[in-house]
Amino acid sequence: MDRRTVLRATVLGGAAAFSGSLWAGAALAAPAQPGASPYGPLGAADANGLQLPAGFTSRVIARSRQAVPGTSYVWHDAPDGGACFVAGTGWIYVSNSEILTTGGVSAVRFDADGNVASAYRILSNTNRNCAGGATPWGTWLSGEEVSRGYVYETYPQGGRAGVRRAAMGRFNHEAAACDPERRVVYLTEDETSGCFYRFRPTTWGDLSAGTLEVLVAGTGTSGPVSWARVPDPDGSPTLTRNQVSGAKRFNGGEGCWYADGTCWFTTKGDNRVWAYDAVNQRIDLAYDDSLVSGTAPLTGVDNITGARSGDLYVAEDGGNMEINVITPAGVVAPFLRITGQSSSEICGPAFSPDGGRLYFSSQRGTSGSSSGGITYEVRGPFRS
Repeated sequence: MDRRTVLRATVLGGAAAFSGSLWAGAALAAPAQPGASPYGPLGAADANGLQLPAGFTSRVIARSRQAVPGTSYVWHDAPDGGACFVAGTGWIYVSNSEILTTGGVSAVRFDADGNVASAYRILSNTNRNCAGGATPWGTWLSGEEVSRGYVYETYPQGGRAGVRRAAMGRFNHEAAACDPERRVVYLTEDETSGCFYRFRPTTWGDLSAGTLEVLVAGTGTSGPVSWARVPDPDGSPTLTRNQVSGAKRFNGGEGCWYADGTCWFTTKGDNRVWAYDAVNQRIDLAYDDSLVSGTAPLTGVDNITGARSGDLYVAEDGGNMEINVITPAGVVAPFLRITGQSSSEICGPAFSPDGGRLYFSSQRGTSGSSSGGITYEVRGPFRS
């Protein structure tokens, strides 16, 4: 089975058949600049408080501490990272819970028409489950955002307990993205002096054993890089990020997305989107808010996902509560904005298998509290 067939079958991170890398080879001439959105301007806020382009509509899928409509399952607090998976003729959206000691992961199953069919737990009693990533074999990697946190491999279809994957390293985990060509999993670390890692499983498809490596490079924002083995992935007594001399530091690693030879990852401390060119082993900046002309449309850079058009969608933690699109032409522009929720952040953007629906959450909703989380669906004419 070729890679595109695998992507189409399992819907890595929710985007069906991602059709092409942004900026071929990721050797960017310059970071993305503000411009006109391919979807046009945002309209007035709808009944759910979302400003959307013409032709798009929204609905609320779930609210923290309330039963998911049509089910008896109570949605978790502080919804965070998420992804979509094919499930029969429908699909599943999974969502982390960024809560201490009781976090875990929940799932909503949709039928072929997009109606909620069921909702349930797939991981319980873990610690501040923040972001994660989908695997080509249909599982969800959920990371704990605590010092010496673990990655858990979970099963969106249900019926099987999540499994701790200690070999993937213990650190302040954020997102994960699988690279099926090189058979590695990229991992971000949410620390002001964090690192960017990759995990090489001994056997592709089995994350129980393997080698953890850290990216090594100079202090610049572009150029060739290399990888070095982390001697002790357990991170004790020396933290993983401090074990390899020359490991490149990143200011608050967040979202991570792989497609067609490039791994895109974000750093919130400096509002950047990075591009790691896995083919040529180099990094470049895809976006930097300090390098834009005029007012930066994208700040509070956080979770990231890709669409089959080649567009990237980047969610804001704070900022003005937007999801921005970065096009293959290097244009960055708001795609949607949530109003009346300035004390929240946008988490877990992911596309349905057909690419026609975008799911995401406002972690603290209108209340500004983790108990006020809201999970949304947006439908419309997404580019293909």
